[in-house]
Amino acid sequence: MRSDNELIKDFQTGRQAAFDELVKRHLSTVFAFFLRITGDDMAAEDLAQDVFYKLYKHLGKFRFDAEFTSYLFRININTANTYLRKNRWRNWLHLDEVPEKSEESNEDWQWSRTELWNAVARLPKQQRLVVIMRIAQEMPYKDIAGILGVSEGTAKVNYHHGIKKLKEQLGAK
Repeated sequence: MRSDNELIKDFQTGRQAAFDELVKRHLSTVFAFFLRITGDDMAAEDLAQDVFYKLYKHLGKFRFDAEFTSYLFRININTANTYLRKNRWRNWLHLDEVPEKSEESNEDWQWSRTELWNAVARLPKQQRLVVIMRIAQEMPYKDIAGILGVSEGTAKVNYHHGIKKLKEQLGAK
């Protein structure tokens, strides 16, 4: 099987099938990332499509300075930030339209999920990025630090402060 870097080099020389192979290889991971954030198949599909569109536009300039997966994840994070920022305003403007909590466990779970991601969207940017990577991708601090260009200790501190703020926002102890 060809490596991501080999496929990228092929794409950069004009071979479109190489990009298709990259999409097939990484689509499920990108989709799962957005599904965890949105809880909505259609929104996750739209966001994944947006990521691969951005990737297609900019992959010709990829310089191989970083791992491709880090580059792709950075696009995921930026797309997620945009989505969360837009939806935060939408949620604030329509608070009266949010359904009441139900006794049914599935609806409670969905309510909690929405409430959690709305709270994540309100975190400061660095904390939000670290929390998203830890919760949605279950990434180790070492990888988070590498992607964000910070020390592992800084990643841990941002996660700790982010979780503390989330607990405060959600009324947890």
